[in-house]
Amino acid sequence: MYRQVLRQFGFKPKKRLGQHFLIDEAVLERILSAAELSPGDIVVEIGPGPGILTEGLAKRGARVLAVELDSKLVALLKKRLATFPDVKIIHADILKVTPRQLLQNNLPASELVRGYKVIANLPYYITSPVLRHFLEAQPRPSEMVVMVQKEVGEAIAAAPGKMSLLSVKTQFYSKPAIISYVPAASFYPPPKVDSVILRLDVYSQPPIEVSDVSGFFDIVMHGFSSPRKQLRNSLAHSLEMPPSQVALLLEKAGIEAKRRAETLSLEEWRELWKIFAPFTKRL
Repeated sequence: MYRQVLRQFGFKPKKRLGQHFLIDEAVLERILSAAELSPGDIVVEIGPGPGILTEGLAKRGARVLAVELDSKLVALLKKRLATFPDVKIIHADILKVTPRQLLQNNLPASELVRGYKVIANLPYYITSPVLRHFLEAQPRPSEMVVMVQKEVGEAIAAAPGKMSLLSVKTQFYSKPAIISYVPAASFYPPPKVDSVILRLDVYSQPPIEVSDVSGFFDIVMHGFSSPRKQLRNSLAHSLEMPPSQVALLLEKAGIEAKRRAETLSLEEWRELWKIFAPFTKRL
């Protein structure tokens, strides 16, 4: 059906924009179910494509702000979804407008106090920037349900032992869960990799108490600067400190010097930050 819509409007997916459009209605239902929508919920959708998800959101009573970069798709969407008064098609680059601006420019002032959700089939190449864009913003969404590349979704939801810089950053702000695996055949044109539906329940406050968020992530970035090395060596190299001094500080933080960054929990990163923060400020 949706391939026919694209042909009807003479639209060909653009590789440079990472356009792979969802055409599997069973997958659509899984996304909508994971979103747990109530009538009147405010939803920001990124890259709506031909509007299969947009239409599903609208039929469930959501107020949708669909942000699309491609001008041809904007024209297509405005024609296709003209009968849905609670859908607003916005021609913009999502990474160049803050969530606050997006909401303030497109919603009545009376609705700005309400929370919002982000639900999207994300182009793979902007997955990490989009997550950071919303999770580090004010106001943050209460929830994100996004389609992402399988390996990226698994990395985000990883437990200590397989953590990465991306998983630490995401789990600082939210609790991730993989809802479903999605084969490449569920898209048109099919990508070269499979995907997952990822749900992020966004915290009102981070699960660990950190007074200097920027400084905390500086430490995490130093720790992951050479992820295959032991913490003693990666931190010594990144912080330009003697390994023996780093080992003593790690012991003070209660962390074995031979461990790798991927094994640390959020709580352990907090302890590391407390001990190492004075040394990063000198750099």
